[in-house]
Amino acid sequence: MSERANIATITLNPAIDQTVQIPGFAAGEVNRIAEQQSDAGGKGVNVASFLSHFGHKIAVTGFLGQDNASIFESLFDAQGIDDQFVRVAGATRVNIKIVDPQKQEITDINAPGFAVDTGAMESLEGRIKHLAADGVDCFVLAGSLPAGVPTTIYRDLIIAIHAMGKEAVLDASGMAFKAALEAGPDIIKPNVDELSELIGRKLEGLAEIIDAARWVSGGKVGLIVVSMGADGALFITDKDVLHAMPKGAVVKSTVGAGDAMVAGLLHGRSEGLPLADLARLATGFSLGALGEIGPHLPAREVIEAFAAKVVIEHLEL
Repeated sequence: MSERANIATITLNPAIDQTVQIPGFAAGEVNRIAEQQSDAGGKGVNVASFLSHFGHKIAVTGFLGQDNASIFESLFDAQGIDDQFVRVAGATRVNIKIVDPQKQEITDINAPGFAVDTGAMESLEGRIKHLAADGVDCFVLAGSLPAGVPTTIYRDLIIAIHAMGKEAVLDASGMAFKAALEAGPDIIKPNVDELSELIGRKLEGLAEIIDAARWVSGGKVGLIVVSMGADGALFITDKDVLHAMPKGAVVKSTVGAGDAMVAGLLHGRSEGLPLADLARLATGFSLGALGEIGPHLPAREVIEAFAAKVVIEHLEL
């Protein structure tokens, strides 16, 4: 691998994921924690960590609260990730994940995050230009937005990234996702609920989901991946539609499963895999994350074993 990063992730609203395991969790009752852990997280941070796990040299940028940055810095140091985060005043948010292994339920309690000013925004733009000049070819824009950031920021960043001749991968939701589609990101990975939100109604059946994905992308997106939980994922290009169906998933935590799929996509593309093999590998990455507590992946051979069991169905356009 090159010593210089060729992939960078942009995480505007990272989080410390505090995962607590509470067997038989009951709202409104006294609950006792069996196990707990804290992990540096946020969608782009998770993607970077997963790619590093597979041997890629990765850079990370975005905004990071200076008051509790040490857990992120420890992760980046341990994994050799190039830390290009802009430090901002205050603390990075803490999100709580309550895992009930008895009921196999996960409850998310997400905090809003810090506020960002125009000076930090300008610093971020400078970091992105520096990374592009230093060899980064692909930027992953992922996650929610902190206060003070316009909903058009992903759109504007994608336009700037394309102007530098680089690729943009988008994993976002809501108004930020909708606005960003105008810029034609190269890859998008909504889940079916995020796609339904954009359409304004619940999508039923594969045909509706495929039509909605094509409609929202407006023909500007090279690869659309729609994750559908236990129903697998759709991989949609202008020529093909594949349905990847997972087998043998053991769900311990959903934290990072979508981010693992993005990492699997990028790893597969770096290997030059055809679409069907890319779909298998990306789904295998996601299955691997589902079997871990917190945003982590199992060993490479475990992921490859999951990928080998994924069933691929070619759907008619």
